[in-house]
Amino acid sequence: MGDGDDMDCFETAPSDPQARSGAAAAPPVLAVEGLSHSFGARAALDGVSFGVPAGRFTVLLGLNGAGKTTLFSLITRLYNTRRGSIRVFGFDMHRHPAQALARIGVVFQQPTLDPDLTVIQNLRYHGGLHGLAPADIKVRAGEELARIGLSERPDERVRTLSGGQRRRVEIARALLHRPSLLLLDEPTVGLDIELRRQVLDHVHDLCRERGLAVLWATHLIDEARDGDGVVVLHRGRVLAAGLVEEVCAAAGAATLGDAFARLTAKGGWE
Repeated sequence: MGDGDDMDCFETAPSDPQARSGAAAAPPVLAVEGLSHSFGARAALDGVSFGVPAGRFTVLLGLNGAGKTTLFSLITRLYNTRRGSIRVFGFDMHRHPAQALARIGVVFQQPTLDPDLTVIQNLRYHGGLHGLAPADIKVRAGEELARIGLSERPDERVRTLSGGQRRRVEIARALLHRPSLLLLDEPTVGLDIELRRQVLDHVHDLCRERGLAVLWATHLIDEARDGDGVVVLHRGRVLAAGLVEEVCAAAGAATLGDAFARLTAKGGWE
């Protein structure tokens, strides 16, 4: 697998029973193909290609400066795509942005809740932006707050919540319009070990229970678990993509940490 090779979505990996049987794999929820982006003369992304299937927790793993936030900015259309393509459920982000963005929920690296508003006010505002009726917002907000264990605190101001609780509210807000793809950019920054685990467990549960596709950007190797997908991004290039176990095996490494070290030391494997 070379530096700039296109990556198949994870359903077509050799270990997948569907792929071995010759059955057609479902198209990825998120398909990124040949994506490049530059800031002046500096290339932030160079021919990035990978896919995220439905129901899979996929880790976008890279050091700070690897291009993760730039990639998220392109997927969410904060930046305009100039080279390459992004498709969400088959909708091209450049040609059909409204249809693509309607299927995405986003948790950004920097906190975006209004700390002076209550939890429910933050959720109502988000629901209104997505055109949800007040009655639907009330029902969905109740469901999401119950899921994160904050059903008794809708009227508390966000500034009174802990860091982990605020992150969970941001996830609840991102799910209010019922997207099928959830993007999280370094969502555990600033959280302690236990709060990190709680947020990770919560999002894994969403994948299992709702069939939600997740792209979770992080520089923390221990946030990728066995059975997760992983996309190794380094200096703007995808060096490997597949299940954690497959990436380790292909790199001849016992752990993902070792695989990551080997890949980033030589820029990928042949």
